[in-house]
Amino acid sequence: MLAEDGRSMKSICLLQLCRLGVIVYDWLDIPWLKNYYNFGFDHFEMSWRKVGFSGLVDLLLGNTGPFSSGDWILPDLTIQGSLKINSTLKTFPNTFYFSYATKRTRKLFGITVPSSVLGVHPMLFLRVLQMCMWRHPQNAPLPYKGYRDEDWEDNDGALNTISMTHPRIPIEHPNRFVVDDSDCNPLQPGIWLVPCYQVLL
Repeated sequence: MLAEDGRSMKSICLLQLCRLGVIVYDWLDIPWLKNYYNFGFDHFEMSWRKVGFSGLVDLLLGNTGPFSSGDWILPDLTIQGSLKINSTLKTFPNTFYFSYATKRTRKLFGITVPSSVLGVHPMLFLRVLQMCMWRHPQNAPLPYKGYRDEDWEDNDGALNTISMTHPRIPIEHPNRFVVDDSDCNPLQPGIWLVPCYQVLL
């Protein structure tokens, strides 16, 4: 996603390749493949039998289909998307909140890198690496006051770990990091209880 707006995708990137692959996969509409894995986009009627070749062009350009409205998960996973969502969230005083944060990274000589290549799908490994290496462009305005790239390096390949703990930007909600389960007793409502990060092996 482009750092300038958090909604537009770069023309050439791993996520763009995934988006195009999903569209072509659904357009080809090969029954045995869809029985193996279905993305759940049948209601968009993207099959070549229904939309033809011109429909494929519209799907790839983002004029129709699941990625045309801007209402899909990826923009919500950006810093700007989390700012927008978090600005409407409330932590209620009588509700118990638990969060579970994971990461697939570790520090090696002061640099954040994927924690392991063993037992990880290569695409997930590449995504973890890509998220570790990402830097906010110097010519773009910072998304919020106090932003630091290193805060956003830890991730699990899908989401930055900082986003998993509790709502923290633009306003930080009450929270407490929990090292031991006994730290939760007695349970407190109105506060996000966050176990220390779990490293996925």
